[in-house]
Amino acid sequence: MKRKNYFLIALFLLVQTAWTQQKEEVNNLIAEGNELHQKESFINAEAEYRKALSKDKLNNKAQYNLGNSLYRSSDFDQASQRYFLTQKNSENKEGRHLAFHNLGNTFMQKKDYPKAVEAYKNALRNNSTDDQTRYNYALAKELLEKENQNQDQQDQEDQKDQQDQKDQEKENENQEGDQKEKPSDDGEDEGDQDQKDPKEDEEKGDQEKENPKNKKDEKKEGENKKPLPPRKPGQLSPEQVKSLLEAMNQQEKNVQDKVNAEKVKGVPIKTKKDW
Repeated sequence: MKRKNYFLIALFLLVQTAWTQQKEEVNNLIAEGNELHQKESFINAEAEYRKALSKDKLNNKAQYNLGNSLYRSSDFDQASQRYFLTQKNSENKEGRHLAFHNLGNTFMQKKDYPKAVEAYKNALRNNSTDDQTRYNYALAKELLEKENQNQDQQDQEDQKDQQDQKDQEKENENQEGDQKEKPSDDGEDEGDQDQKDPKEDEEKGDQEKENPKNKKDEKKEGENKKPLPPRKPGQLSPEQVKSLLEAMNQQEKNVQDKVNAEKVKGVPIKTKKDW
């Protein structure tokens, strides 16, 4: 019985010693990380905090400080995750206040003002006397209101632009409709030209009725008429040739009439019948 008790006591002391050594080692890693953070060696500090968390994943001090190093390295997404875990696992209001305050800072850096306002509000719920948190909360609210105003103004401008576009499209459709309904000037002129005077047609028809032969001859003459070839220098014109031919024909006729007259003169006229 005594041996068993001695064994349990020894085991407890061994575990206690190991836990103490681990805690001391974690604290040393955190301290080393804090020193590197002060020197603004944020990447090396981050490495020390991660080592500490590998030995004690629920260590809020290492979690919170890791978030600070990530924030200084401008890795705001990773930093916000570390602050969220810190406030979740924190056992006191002060720890939750610090975690929510810095969580609000990460949202401010990302210009996510609605989440920043909510984070600062939660920080004030855990410590309403912190002036810095109240200032940040007021600033986040002001930026959020300004953003909402700008968004409302932008929405109004977008609606106005859409309405103007619809009005312009409607106006264009109306103009196109007017152009389709209104006849062109050329069409009117052609219509005027196609429209004939009935009186003029009637007079023309009477003339054609009175002189159908003349119209037919004129049409035939126009169809048979061909352009004359160009006259060479010294060459007689068609009119001159025609005059000469007429003169020759007249002269030939005169000669023929004279011959015929002589034949008639030489033949005696019978007074009696030949029976």
